Amino acid sequence: MGDLTVAQAASKAGLPDAYLDRLIELGIVKPDADGRLTKGDVRRAKMAETLENAGIGLEALSAGMKSGRLSLAFMDTPSYQRFATLSDETFGQVSERTGVPLNLLLVARETTGGALPTPDDRMREDEHILVTYIDALLASGISPRSVERQLRVMGDGMRRLAETQGDAWRSDLMEPMLARGASVRDIELASVAEGTPDLEPATDAALVATWHAQQAQAWGANIISGFETILTDAGLMTRPTSPPAICFLDITGYTRLTQEHGDEAAADLAASLNRLVTRTSLDRGGRPVKWLGDGVMVHFREPGRGVLAALEMVDGVREVGLPPAHVGLHAGPVLFQEGDYFGRTVNIAARIADYARPGEVLVTTDVVEESRDSGCRFTPIGPVELKGVQGTVELHAAHLG
Repeated sequence: MGDLTVAQAASKAGLPDAYLDRLIELGIVKPDADGRLTKGDVRRAKMAETLENAGIGLEALSAGMKSGRLSLAFMDTPSYQRFATLSDETFGQVSERTGVPLNLLLVARETTGGALPTPDDRMREDEHILVTYIDALLASGISPRSVERQLRVMGDGMRRLAETQGDAWRSDLMEPMLARGASVRDIELASVAEGTPDLEPATDAALVATWHAQQAQAWGANIISGFETILTDAGLMTRPTSPPAICFLDITGYTRLTQEHGDEAAADLAASLNRLVTRTSLDRGGRPVKWLGDGVMVHFREPGRGVLAALEMVDGVREVGLPPAHVGLHAGPVLFQEGDYFGRTVNIAARIADYARPGEVLVTTDVVEESRDSGCRFTPIGPVELKGVQGTVELHAAHLG
């Protein structure tokens, strides 16, 4: 049984009453015998608006539903409860009530995939969970600027995962069924058939487990740094002076490969490279920072281990049949911001990678000096002018053994 009037449902959906009346008239939304609607009906109304904005007219949607080819019944399932409805409070009102800065509340909407709202826009019900999170971060002493960074990085990571999941569902399940003449109802039934694994709890648990594992890595790095500082200040050890290294690995001929073999080949290349780089860099104490289409940027706490990893990655690229890679490394101070590294060290490493020939690992003198115990050997190349870098940079070619 429904528990909302038409006016209440329209308000929850953020739609005019007349629009919901039109959906009822077309049979897209169906009140119960008492003229009441459910939250599932609210979600159906919002989805109808989304479909109309995407170019699917309401009359066509209604006709498809009446023919049995289309259905919005799936909006009642637990999985689709994440299509949140609007709350009764605006962003401004929530900020005033909780004391959470208004700009952070507005950013919360933006980082969850919506357009930047105004203070007078109403918050979604699920966004109130973020209010609690933001408030807890601020109360723990995290600065508003750092809170915003966390929200943006979290939103970007979740967006990429959601898009990848959505693409898999579309390409591997939905499109093959549609090609066989299935209806939306057929797809819905197949997804909840007896024996089909319940993906939602498994996905949620996997997300939390992966996040906690990543937290353990980051927190471990903080513990190491804190212990080093305390022991050094107490005169019990010498402060490490080795700067971090930034490594850029690029694949030769990536653009030509994708043009000749298409997007599927590019996707396979990216997946193979991802597995290789992630495994090798983590084994050597590094961490991939960002993927760049034809390559990757990796941060290494110890330059010597970074050189070893780079040489192993170049060999690994060749062994799995990928086009040859070329690598540049530089050691020096870096600026960390919003999950990424910036500064002169990063820029020089990128330019060195551009300069390197296929199969080469080129490093600066700073890297050589920090890699004496790495087991690598280096061949001097001499001073080199790099595009976008003032003056010359002394480069060396790295080799195993």
